[in-house]
Order: sequence, then C-alpha cells, then structure tokens
Amino acid sequence: MEGDSGSFLPDLSEDLSQRGSVASSATLSRVQELLVYLCGDNAVHLSLESLSSVTVQELGRSVREALQIPESLHDAFAFWLCSPLLELQLKAKHQPYKLCRQWQDLLYRFTEASEDDIAQDEPYLQYRRNVFYPKSKELQIEDEGVLRLLYEEAKSNILTGRYPCDPEHWTGLGALAFAQEEGLNINSNQFTTTVREKKLTSFLPEHVVLGSGGLLSTLRGKSRRLAELEGNLAEEYRKICVTAGSSPGPAPLLHQYLSMCHALPYYGCAFFFGEIDKPAQGILQRGKRKAVSVGICLDGVYVIDMKEKHVLLGLRFSELSWDHTYPEEEGDSHILWLEFDGEEDGTPVNKLLKIYSKQAELMSGFIEFCVELKSTSETGAVAESDGGENPSQSKQPGGPEGSGRNGRGGRRAVLQRQPSVVCSRVDALNTISYVADGKEIKRLKPKRAASFFTRQGAPTYSAVQGAESLEQG
Repeated sequence: MEGDSGSFLPDLSEDLSQRGSVASSATLSRVQELLVYLCGDNAVHLSLESLSSVTVQELGRSVREALQIPESLHDAFAFWLCSPLLELQLKAKHQPYKLCRQWQDLLYRFTEASEDDIAQDEPYLQYRRNVFYPKSKELQIEDEGVLRLLYEEAKSNILTGRYPCDPEHWTGLGALAFAQEEGLNINSNQFTTTVREKKLTSFLPEHVVLGSGGLLSTLRGKSRRLAELEGNLAEEYRKICVTAGSSPGPAPLLHQYLSMCHALPYYGCAFFFGEIDKPAQGILQRGKRKAVSVGICLDGVYVIDMKEKHVLLGLRFSELSWDHTYPEEEGDSHILWLEFDGEEDGTPVNKLLKIYSKQAELMSGFIEFCVELKSTSETGAVAESDGGENPSQSKQPGGPEGSGRNGRGGRRAVLQRQPSVVCSRVDALNTISYVADGKEIKRLKPKRAASFFTRQGAPTYSAVQGAESLEQG
C-alpha cells in the first residue's frame, strides 16, 4: 500500500541534519542510478532525474513497470528502508533520498546502537510485501511474477529464523522450495548431489542445520544429524512429487509454499527489536534481559525469542491491551506494555509484560493503526453482508465478546504453554500480575493519565505480587 496510511514511520522534521552515504546534492541535477533491492539476489536498476525529490509513489510506477506487476496488485508491495539496525515501511509521499540523509538521526532516535555502528550503517531501498496487505487477498493472486516475489521473501524469513516453525513445517517448506527451484523429476542420487552442492541451508533454517552444540558436539554427531535432516527432506520431496503429478508448473508450488507460511500467525509482520526481563532465578540472576523481536500485523502481536527461535507470547488484538510510556528519568527506557489474561495460583489475573525498546513508540502507533484498520474493514464487511449479521457474533477465535479498542470487554482466553514453537510460553515470561478488584496500583511506573489503566472507564486494581516487585518498573 503506497498511500499515506501504509506506514508506521512518524512524520519527520525537514530540518534534521542531512547525513548519509548518498550522492551529494551537487550531482543531483543530472540522471542518477538507483538500485531497488528485492528479496533474494535481485535488484531493479533505475535511472532517474531529480533523485533528491522523487517520491515513493513515483518510484512505485517505475518499479512496477520494470517488474511487470499488474496495476490491480500495486498495493501488495511497499518500499522499505532497511539496514541491520532498523527497517521502516515508507509512505507514498516520502522521499527516499531525504530519508537516507536523515538515517543516522533515525538510528539515534529508534535504536540503542553505538555511535560507531551508527556511523558505519547504511540503508538500502527494498521493494517487498506491504505489511497491510491482507493474507486473504494474497491467496487469490495468480500472477506468477508476483507470487515469486512473495515466495522469495517468505523463504528468506524461514531460512533466517525470523519466522519460527516446527520441524514438520520447515521440512515441508524446504521440500517445496527444492521442488520449485529444481523441478519434480530429480531422482535420489541427483537430489543428494544437488543438496550437498547448494548446502542444506539453502532449504532449511540456518539455526536448524548448524545447531547449537558448539565445541561439545562431535563431528560424528553433527554428520548423523545432517544425514537425518537430508533424509527427511528427501522423503518429503518424494511425497510432493507423487501428489503434484507431472509438470504442474511453478504457480501451484508457489501457492502451496505461501499457504503453508500463512499457517504461521506472524507471516507478513513488521518486526521490531526489544528486550524483556528474564524470570528471576536467584539473587545473581535478577536484572538480566532477553533479546526479542516483536512482530506486528493486522492480526495481532507476537513476541519471539531471537536466540531460541520460538514464540514467547502471541496475542490477537482482541486478547490484549497496550500502552507506550516514555522515560521519566535519565537511564530509564521506552516501554511497550502488553496486558493479557492469565492465572496466578489458579486465580484469574491480568498480566503485564514490559518490552524495553526505543522502538516502543513505533510499535504502539503501529498497533493502534492496525486495530483501527481491521475494525474499519470488518465494519465494512458486516455492512455489505446480505443477512446483516450481528457484529457481536463475528469474533476472532478465542476472542471475547464485545472486546473494545484495546481488549477490555469480558474475560479473554487464558494463554497456556504448548510444545510447538508457534505457541506462547507464558511461564517463561517475567510479568506483573494484578486482579481487577480492590486498591488501585499507584506505584507502577511510569504512570500516565492516558494509559490503558484508565482508557476503559478507570477500574481499580489490587496487586497480586508484593508492592516491592511492582516497583521494578
């Protein structure tokens, strides 16, 4: 979506310092070369005049023409400014050149990177999936070129571990990727030769192939594990060959790959970086934090352990409340607060998770926009239905009846730990718990009149944990 709504980047002042590794303004009066990167190893090479003032909307027309993307699918993709430190989806009115000149200011504002890392960081312009594009519309796409772009992005997110998945899932996806790229007529010997030439990491997630044994794992054990992975991949590939029939063409395999990815709730999310408190495991273990990525899409919010590659908390918007608070004192952090229902010694309680991140402002605004966008689309769908279905009867699975803007309507589904990497691990979180009856929590910091404690009619609360534990915030 290249309209003004299709972004979570806040408006920026035009007088920010003009820094960045881009061509000097003195050279911008003539034709300039621009590379727009795609997921995978490809890029679109453009020659443009007045690069300093070209907008995302103007670039979109040039890129769609070069890639032969149908006009009806223009909102499936968006422009992103990316680097290892920050990823931002741009609005139609944004001018990428100017944002590149402001990149270091954005890094200081939204990351904890060191001055040296910021000085060396350089963004690139990427054309990839629009985070606001509905998955239901994606399944209707028939254009092979568009499907291939979506496939390359999804595959990259699977292989890098950005999309955690279970063994049966990544094995099936790896076999589909092999079938898509090598065809359906590969015998066993050819399969083994091809996989070893390209390496297993071309088809299976890197963290799965390389493992985490380090010096403690023997070469013999590693070889056995790789042989097992290769064997499972070959078996799954043979199943695909049997069910696919003779030469079905690339589109069905691309559809199948994307459909499997759609089963992952965080498919298509925008990802942000943050930290959460580790559960206390004794006096020496207090105060430590765990690095997480926070995926946000039209369906909900997903907190993922970046090291272990599994979901710590997954919430649909009907299951959560949220807020963002700014630092009150020097040394404090920006915090995104997520509230959800849980249990404490068998008693239903509300739980609060603190996510420390300088991107909390971006995340909060993005959640609010997604909630409003989803609410608008659902209202429109109800209005267009022939039967005039009651909206209260059309709720998300597991969502409460009459849930409000940020999830305060009735009890929400209590989250339980599950064995799958896709399911929440609430017992691995260090949360604050309270019940909705009794004395108000007054010492929870930072306190704001517009927080989620007062948005839904200012109910009062009493602490489940002691007051000292609440002051950790």
